[in-house]
Amino acid sequence: MFRVLVTEKISQSGLSHLEKSGYEVDVQLELDEAKLLDEIKDAHAIIIRSATKITKEVIAQGKELVVIGRAGIGLDNVDVAAATEQGIMVVNAPKSNILSAAEHTMALLLAQARNIPPANEALRNGRWERNKWTGVELADKTLGIIGLGRIGKLVAQRALSFGMKLVAYDPFVASERAKQLSVDLLPLKELMEISDFVTIHVAKTPETIDLISAETLGYAKPDLRIINVARGCIVNESDLADAIASKQIAGAALDVFETEPTTYSPLFDHQNVVVTPHLGASTREAQEKAGTTIAEQVDLALQSKFVPFAVNVSASEATETVRPFLPLAEKLGSLFAGLCPTLPKVIKIEFAGEIGGYDNKITELSVVKGLFAGTGQSISFVNALSVAKEQGIAIESRNTTIGFDYLNTIKIEGGEHSIAGTVVGLKGEHRIVMVDAHTVDVPPSAHMIVLRNDDRPGVIGKVGTILGDNGINIADMNVGRSEDGLGALMVISTQNPVPQTVGQKLIDTDGVTKCSIINLEI
Repeated sequence: MFRVLVTEKISQSGLSHLEKSGYEVDVQLELDEAKLLDEIKDAHAIIIRSATKITKEVIAQGKELVVIGRAGIGLDNVDVAAATEQGIMVVNAPKSNILSAAEHTMALLLAQARNIPPANEALRNGRWERNKWTGVELADKTLGIIGLGRIGKLVAQRALSFGMKLVAYDPFVASERAKQLSVDLLPLKELMEISDFVTIHVAKTPETIDLISAETLGYAKPDLRIINVARGCIVNESDLADAIASKQIAGAALDVFETEPTTYSPLFDHQNVVVTPHLGASTREAQEKAGTTIAEQVDLALQSKFVPFAVNVSASEATETVRPFLPLAEKLGSLFAGLCPTLPKVIKIEFAGEIGGYDNKITELSVVKGLFAGTGQSISFVNALSVAKEQGIAIESRNTTIGFDYLNTIKIEGGEHSIAGTVVGLKGEHRIVMVDAHTVDVPPSAHMIVLRNDDRPGVIGKVGTILGDNGINIADMNVGRSEDGLGALMVISTQNPVPQTVGQKLIDTDGVTKCSIINLEI
């Protein structure tokens, strides 16, 4: 049974999902580093939020770890590189709190524009200061959005309803896409020069640390207001405090800080600064979605299925058309490896037919997982290609919409061997349709025999007799001819493993020219 270690609070619906899937769910909150290092040793999955630090040392201790799940967006508390090196999948819940974060951005934007916090404080303290806290309207003001990703787009949509003019800085967004959102893309310097409000929605990376600093603030108008609901360190708090104190800009509203938790910042001394304690994702709905989503992602990872929100897998999608072929692709990879005494240095994979019109990167990873499944290494979507590279094996894949006798096929070839398969029928049954250039039709099995033989009477009977005499029960069998009509090939599925000694008896049989014994766990 897989053990899922949960070190921070997630929704009960998320915990229930994992329990119903049959996992041992071990909730241990507020673990210190020493205890975490001990508890991670036999965990197959760990679910965290922002407080737990998954360092290289923690990952090294997690010998059984399959997946690290972050119930939220940010991953700055996870050493993703170390996890990838160890073949551990890292997943998050990127859509769980985007609506809450966007709405909190608008709340801070309005609170800053209308001076709501200081006005509220004054009135509660017995002062009616109506004239002191005159604000500004959002209509016709320019909102500069730094980062036009999931949250940035939601903020843009909401700001439009207030009649704001929108500009954005995001080097990864095409100008055509920005125009669809009624946003003009600008360089950062120009955005800072013309904006009345600037809101930040980028991840914390080496490139974005101190993105808003004395230099960038120097381009701003005196009535600029900064909003940050992204990550601390993107805004240099000291530089921002200086700019506000000198009236270089009008104010700011921040939900995140360089160090968290914190009760001090140079910004706290200014009444024209609105602050909240990292509440961007703090809604009931966001917490519920984060817990449920991360539980679903961890469940998929433990089942070796495609995980949509894996951050360290070099494949971004698996469409509904492609997804049914992932288990078949892995089986074909394992069977191809079983055909080959040693894997060839170049392995070619072809996705033909309808699936050839889709992105098959994840299907390629499934094939490669299968190729190395019997090597004794821990192979996952994360490290499959790197293992191939370490073994000196080049993987070449191609898509084609030109099918053969089937609507869709996956073909693997390299060296002297090849295999192809497809999915058929309403039940999505797997079929091997070609082996070593011979047409066949047989379901893949954990125990298989592939025989090349002379195409003449009596050979099949001899093979069946040998298997029967040795207690090997045939589950399925198919005979295929080569395209040139010379020779034939038998593909036999058996209910029990076939010893190599039986394989030798088969190869010694008159009329049999080659024999491959495949015993796998697929």
